[in-house]
Amino acid sequence: MAADSALLQAYRGHRPERLPVWFMRQAGRSLPEYRATRAGTAMLDACLTPELAAEITLQPVRRHGVDAAIFFSDIVVPLKLAGVDVEIVPGRGPVFGRPIRDAADLADLVAHELTDDALAPIEQAVARTVAELGDVPLIGFAGAPFTLASYLVEGGPSKDQQRARTLMHADPEAWHALTGYLARISGAFLAAQVRAGAQAVQLFDSWAGGLSEADYRSGALPASAAAMAAVHGAVPVVHFGTGTALLLAAMRDAGADVIGVDHRIPLDDASARLGGGTPVQGNIDPAMLAAPWPVLERHLEAVVSAGRTAPSHVLNLGHGVPPETDPGVLTRITDWAHGR
Repeated sequence: MAADSALLQAYRGHRPERLPVWFMRQAGRSLPEYRATRAGTAMLDACLTPELAAEITLQPVRRHGVDAAIFFSDIVVPLKLAGVDVEIVPGRGPVFGRPIRDAADLADLVAHELTDDALAPIEQAVARTVAELGDVPLIGFAGAPFTLASYLVEGGPSKDQQRARTLMHADPEAWHALTGYLARISGAFLAAQVRAGAQAVQLFDSWAGGLSEADYRSGALPASAAAMAAVHGAVPVVHFGTGTALLLAAMRDAGADVIGVDHRIPLDDASARLGGGTPVQGNIDPAMLAAPWPVLERHLEAVVSAGRTAPSHVLNLGHGVPPETDPGVLTRITDWAHGR
């Protein structure tokens, strides 16, 4: 039944009877039930415990009535499953025990293969979630190779990804070996979720906005294309990045069926950059979630109006739900979208 859902119709380029909506980071710190479920459990442990990952994935669907669940996980989970030394440090983000700084570091990293057996907890969590969702589709997800490479080369989060961009130009052979490895890891992670029942996937490239279009096409696009190719044709593929207004066409050219658009560019401008033929997803400004409802509603109207210039539109945020967001606002937006 999920195959006929409003979300999947929109992802295929058709306009369903009602506007589909879901929110990035909808299963997260804004929900009190999430905080209760996660209490005393580290992030990666929650991601790798099938019953916990399934429960957290389901929570926003129960509360908000959104048109899709997105699998609760983290972009570094497939690396953790491959045996790479990585932890998520509260207040900081992913931190790697051995950053990629030389050939020996790279050789050690690519020796960590991601096996089907290691992916078993992911498939179990996805299958458990899909069984509970019924006619609501599940979106799988993974991190794009450029963003993962940025974390690995820096050893953790970075404001400008300078080490990664330097490696891209100073040692292209090492860079392509690194991103090629990460494409295999992310592709396998996506494929496992699809095997277990995910009906669409989204590839996140959080840091791609720091690249020029030329650097993106030469240094990031090939690996992203390889990751998406692992599931291309099986399910719709969404590609999303932040600060990527100048890269939208290139991100589409990497093999995406749908382009997620952040809040920095109107959807009609984004659709024009895409040639007017690509479904779009987005792009409510997360800052607006704390605004008075009349202000937020005017913003929603503008987003939906701009989204009509594309073949189809899935209403979403231009990034993730801030942790301090009142969950009732998300429910109200969902009801508003469904009442149009």
